[in-house]
Amino acid sequence: MKTKKITELAEVIRSKNSGPFELTLDIIFRDFETFKKVIKTQIIRKELIAKLYNITVDEVVSFTEFEPAKAIKATIVRPLSSGAIGETDVYGAQQHVPLLDIEIPWEG
Repeated sequence: MKTKKITELAEVIRSKNSGPFELTLDIIFRDFETFKKVIKTQIIRKELIAKLYNITVDEVVSFTEFEPAKAIKATIVRPLSSGAIGETDVYGAQQHVPLLDIEIPWEG
């Protein structure tokens, strides 16, 4: 089966602070059909987020398939709090990069 990169399917892939100790990751799709097709594959789960960010599944604080927004949202524990010594992205705006390599099985 062929695959498509998530960057071909999503309109927005972003990260942002969810307070000083957590990051929220958003994948927002172009349309409901694409959103539902991606959800059906069950590729994007808490376990994948944990693997991509090298954290435990317990450190994925929440995971939601939010149909009204055509979005998958995950909140994870930050490795360092926002603004801490050694922390490199105070706003959490550059932490979505591991999501960009997700591949989804795709027909058609």
